[in-house]
Order: sequence, then C-alpha cells, then structure tokens
Amino acid sequence: MTPAADEFATVLAADQAGAGWAAERIWRSLAPPVAGYLRLQGAREPDDLTSETFVGVLRGLRGFAGTETQFRSWVFTIAHRRLVDERRRRTPLPIPAGELGVGAGTSPAAEDVVLGRLGAERVEAVCRRLSPDQRDVLLLRLVAALTVDEVAAVLGRSPGAVKALQRRGLAAVRRAIEREGVPL
Repeated sequence: MTPAADEFATVLAADQAGAGWAAERIWRSLAPPVAGYLRLQGAREPDDLTSETFVGVLRGLRGFAGTETQFRSWVFTIAHRRLVDERRRRTPLPIPAGELGVGAGTSPAAEDVVLGRLGAERVEAVCRRLSPDQRDVLLLRLVAALTVDEVAAVLGRSPGAVKALQRRGLAAVRRAIEREGVPL
C-alpha cells in the first residue's frame, strides 16, 4: 500500500471505531465538495443535505470496506440519493444564487466577493441550461472528481452512457459560453 492508502485505512478504521478526530477529518475533506455538488444541482438547502449525507455515511460506515476512491464514490452516491429524494419532495425551484467557495474565517475584499458571486451565478446559469442527466454527470465528474466508472455506479448507468452525457454536456456548455461571446 502507498503511504496515502495507509493513511486513509488508518483514518477509516479510526472513524469506524468511533474516533471523533477521524470523523472530523473525513468531514473536512469531503463536506465542501459534497455541498458544492448539491448547491450546483439546485438543492434548496445544500448544507442540510450535506449533513443528511454524512448521517447516511455514519449509519453505513461500519459496513464499508474499500479504498479512498471507493469511499469517495460511496459518499457521493449517498449525496446523489439524498438530492433525488429532495427533488421528489419538492416542486422545482430555481438554483439560489450563492457563493461557491469563499473560505471560512477569511474576509475577502468586496470586489472579490462581487466577482465570486458573479462567477457563481454564471456557473449556476450554465448548469440550469443542461439537461438533468448532463448536469448530474458533469458535476459528479468536475466537482466530485469521480471517474467515469464511479459516476456510472452512482447514477446506475453504463460507462458508455456517462461518456455520451459528458460529451453532450460539455458541448452544451461550450455553445452557451460561445453565445455569450467568450472565446474558448
């Protein structure tokens, strides 16, 4: 095993044994990308769904066995299922405008906040133009950093279908950006 694999195995075993420091470490590493994925997917309360995701992780943690990559895929599978459940419970609402990455404990300059919000709103607008399947694939690939096979497992699709959705989604993003007059 590599040192990183050994480290993950140690953290996972400690978390499975109930060590608070290990649970906190996993939360800190995965909660931001999970929340970003849920936010860009239009979740009404992405922070609440992130918490629900980690409640699910906690419930199933003792039964998990696998690598760090498999763990990450498993966490995003839970997040995606919580998102689908939320969508079933509510009527569609527009994606709320919000910040996508202002770090905690920092006080960015006003212009940085404004530019960040404008950028976030633009990303959210482009995401709204995608079909739900294309959005699922692109966000799991880009925000969650999952492989094609992992996305296929999360969504219950074949890797070929995921690749086709990714290709069509990226083409749609390219067209949207070109229509706005931004050269690529």
